[in-house]
Amino acid sequence: MVRAVWNGTVLAEAPWTVRVEGNHYFPPESVRRENLAPSGSRTLCPWKGVASYYHVTTDHGTLPNGAWYYPHPSPLARRIRNHVAFYGEVRIEGEPEPRTDRRRGPLRRLLRRGRPA
Repeated sequence: MVRAVWNGTVLAEAPWTVRVEGNHYFPPESVRRENLAPSGSRTLCPWKGVASYYHVTTDHGTLPNGAWYYPHPSPLARRIRNHVAFYGEVRIEGEPEPRTDRRRGPLRRLLRRGRPA
């Protein structure tokens, strides 16, 4: 199980995540929405598309723009549509469970390459 934790609060928990450029993207249903508030911020990634941001909120504080997702990603990034990733202050714990639908090939290697999580 993979978890995203900030200030002792579990923000997301899933048996697997999609790794892109070193970031863990959590499936939408695994994210605890009560800890996210839309921020209105947006950025553009040349190959993934426009990212929308959330402020991460817990009883212990707020992490401005601490999470992001792609509501309408480019075709190359369609696997992360609405999946949520978190910035470095949020600790990623655990290991993914084995999946039977693992994709292989050069695109998978490209997507996994990047900075460490």
